Amino acid sequence: MKHRIVVLGAGYAGIHAAGRLARRLHPAGTEIILVNAEAEFVQRIRMHQVATGQPVARRPLRDVLAGTGVTLRQARVAAVDADSRTVTCTDGSTINFDTLVYALGSTATTDGHHIAGEQGAFRVRDRLGELTAGETVLVVGGGLTGIEAVTEIAESRPDLDVRIAVRGGFGDWLGDRARTHLHGTAARLGITVHEHTDVAVLSSATPPAALSDIADPAAADLTVWTTGFGAHPIAAASGLAVTDGRIVVDETMRSVSHPHVYAVGDAAYAPGPGGKPLRMSCASGTPMAWLAADAVAARLTGGSLPRNTIRYYAQCISLGRRDGIIQLVTADDQATPKAITGRPAARIKELICAGAAWNIAHPTMLLPTRRHHLTAFPSSIPA
Repeated sequence: MKHRIVVLGAGYAGIHAAGRLARRLHPAGTEIILVNAEAEFVQRIRMHQVATGQPVARRPLRDVLAGTGVTLRQARVAAVDADSRTVTCTDGSTINFDTLVYALGSTATTDGHHIAGEQGAFRVRDRLGELTAGETVLVVGGGLTGIEAVTEIAESRPDLDVRIAVRGGFGDWLGDRARTHLHGTAARLGITVHEHTDVAVLSSATPPAALSDIADPAAADLTVWTTGFGAHPIAAASGLAVTDGRIVVDETMRSVSHPHVYAVGDAAYAPGPGGKPLRMSCASGTPMAWLAADAVAARLTGGSLPRNTIRYYAQCISLGRRDGIIQLVTADDQATPKAITGRPAARIKELICAGAAWNIAHPTMLLPTRRHHLTAFPSSIPA
């Protein structure tokens, strides 16, 4: 009987976790199952490009996992019972596990137009295609997603009246050099910026007339919401300890309430530098997946636990296809005065995105094969 490891979610974190586990554990004693609702990998960091109708490569997961020893189970997760160690799918089937790696990620916190996922980006794309010259697009929210969305839309549709509403100052967390460049780019692209707007009181149900307080004309023809992401509600109903819907984990990405469960990516509330939780991002999710996989393997094979060295180096921001910002940051994600801007930054950001996609397409290529046998009969191993 093999020790079954189930990984939920085939985003950046889930695929990296499954691939690294396949490199660390000998298949004679373990079975790795990756569960995902879709048959293809979605490049979530490119959703602002999808929203403007740009072609973005899709990769069949079976091709990605070919030769890794990881089994793909295409199914949509309906519930997780951490106590009984079962996953229930929407088709009524169940999957038992010995160890679970939860990587279902996050979702949009609004029912309106958003680019939190592929289907949302497709809806924005279709609505943009219906707009005619002079009509208004309003992006609500001035984080990284909002900045990338508004600049991509403005660049691809210069005939539209493109606006953004932000709670504080536009890019106010950036260093002076990066912030100055951001404002210059917005002016160059003809973006109207509404700063110090109480976007927290707005929602997708806000009457159009109320938007006149933050943007003219009185109602936008398309409003795109980028005011935040929330953890998938499955985690909160699983019996696991959560904070703000995210699974609380220790330094090894292990659940603090259920030691046979690990969480990575946007779904995890994990300790980061400076005592702050790691933010929802690809920059956090991938190293979290590596750490969790190494910790699982170490505990199952009697190896040494890995040390948590996750930190931040930069925030990479696309400003359309030919402009960008690489904001250098401290270990705990605070902006420094140093930044790369313009076309060089755009090229670096594209290299990073392309590199992330290549890594996903080759989930076991960057690691030497050191497949260790389990130290005891699977059923007796304390996961």
